[in-house]
Amino acid sequence: MKIEYELLKTEKNSKARLGKIKTNYGTVLTPMFMPVGTKATVKGLSVEEVKETGAGIILANTYHLWLRPGEDLIEKAGGLHKFMNYDGPILTDSGGFQVFSLVKSKKKDITEEGVHFKSHIDGKDLFLTPEKSIQIQNKLDSDIAMSFDECPPATASYEYLKNSVERTIRWAKRGKDVHNNPNQALFGIVQGGVYPDLRRYSAEETVKLDFDGFSIGGVANDNESKEDMYKEIDYSIPYLPKDKVRYLMGVGDPIDIIEGVIRGVDIFDCVLPTRIARHGQAFTRYGKINLNNAKYKEDFTSIDNTCDCYTCKNYTKAYIRHLLNSKEMLGGRLLSIHNIRFLIRLTEELREAIKEDRILEYKEEFIKNYK
Repeated sequence: MKIEYELLKTEKNSKARLGKIKTNYGTVLTPMFMPVGTKATVKGLSVEEVKETGAGIILANTYHLWLRPGEDLIEKAGGLHKFMNYDGPILTDSGGFQVFSLVKSKKKDITEEGVHFKSHIDGKDLFLTPEKSIQIQNKLDSDIAMSFDECPPATASYEYLKNSVERTIRWAKRGKDVHNNPNQALFGIVQGGVYPDLRRYSAEETVKLDFDGFSIGGVANDNESKEDMYKEIDYSIPYLPKDKVRYLMGVGDPIDIIEGVIRGVDIFDCVLPTRIARHGQAFTRYGKINLNNAKYKEDFTSIDNTCDCYTCKNYTKAYIRHLLNSKEMLGGRLLSIHNIRFLIRLTEELREAIKEDRILEYKEEFIKNYK
């Protein structure tokens, strides 16, 4: 079957939603954070460790898996679930974000047919089309596939974004037309930058294509302010169906997750928790801390005494700092476990706050402590 979404409750003081996504690999509750397993692995962690954090859906990257090891090999292995030994649901992105970061916004490389770019591995010329992206994802056999969209920079002009939105809608239809995996849901992507009319148009036209779920793209760009990100969510959400999943792409900052949930978003993903872990940083109730700092050399307490993760139950800041200082890979692994669990626990608490109609109070308390 494809995924099934059930809206369980809407919080009375906001647009926050409590929901349930049923998949062939289990049922997950929303709001929910998805750890990123770009190359069919959440960097540094086994699938058992990821599951222990409470993770439901894992995200994998179409572009990277297309290049290595290739979609045909993964199909031969029995699909992505068997290949990476993960018995939970998987979402694959379209590869669009990676492709457009390699194009460097050279207009001549973006055509109606698709995108020309060079491999980040060996410089080989590559060409990715909406059809090819979907065909790769069909072979990967993820639970949720994403449409191939153009990812314009946050600073793009209105005229450029208008043309980009039109192209993304045409590409979405082309991808949907070739999608032929009956067990795989396909999501459409809303673009439009910071312009309310483009966001509305993109959402309404994408909804007409009757996708299984919808995502809000083009947010969390390097040059984008938080205020613009929140506006882009506000400009998109009202035009998305209430009975389908809403996915905010590439967002993993704790406060941004809370703001997204309040605005009606269901699921999130980001490389942030594992990326900052590899640099010695950890999420806590009182903001991020950097365990490379000398002040933790003799700190024999856990990262966060309210956290129930494997790392906090077993290791101290002093020990993790020692690992980081000694360039031992276990340091980054332990911090990755903690950071993923922190964001998943955050969404668990948000679900409880929605049940009790107190999400605005939760936000106020969280931000007061976090900042």
